[in-house]
Amino acid sequence: MAEKFLSGKFIISAEKLSQCPTFNLPEFPLLGRSNVGKSSFINGIANHRKLAKTSNTPGKTRLINFFDFSGKFMIADLPGYGYAKVSKEAQNKWQKYLEEYLLKREEICSLIQFIDGRHEIQKNDYQMREWVMAYNLPIITIVTKMDYVPKNKTLNVIKSVEKEFGGVVLPFSATDNRYNEQILATLSELSE
Repeated sequence: MAEKFLSGKFIISAEKLSQCPTFNLPEFPLLGRSNVGKSSFINGIANHRKLAKTSNTPGKTRLINFFDFSGKFMIADLPGYGYAKVSKEAQNKWQKYLEEYLLKREEICSLIQFIDGRHEIQKNDYQMREWVMAYNLPIITIVTKMDYVPKNKTLNVIKSVEKEFGGVVLPFSATDNRYNEQILATLSELSE
């Protein structure tokens, strides 16, 4: 029987690769636009509403935030792309730090890109995916906010993202846990 939840705990935040501790656990960095639901995802699979800070204000995550899930794997919540009320200079610094982390962090076993199921795939989602593909990094896709998608359209949304991005595409809903088992089983498999 697959699990619906794993206990999660926040470990540490880091600004750049040199500050990231070694955990000797497989790591999954979360990529996605601001407000796509990365924090809600962390809270959802941990069954803990306040583990990762959620906000209606996009661009709140400014650091790489590490969460340990039952000693099985780490999730690294990254700053969202596509929206941030910060200077160009600050954005460029983040980009440099994040690229270094994504390209050189040895613990990473797969990236997870989040796509908002309520909308068409956005331009910056495609740009992020192109960057990932250019470096041939392993990646899976999670389609969030599926609770807002009418049940009769769920499959179409998933198929549409599969057609665009290929690979593993999984749905997620922050309001119910019906997709958690499939997600946790996939992450456990990738961790082996």
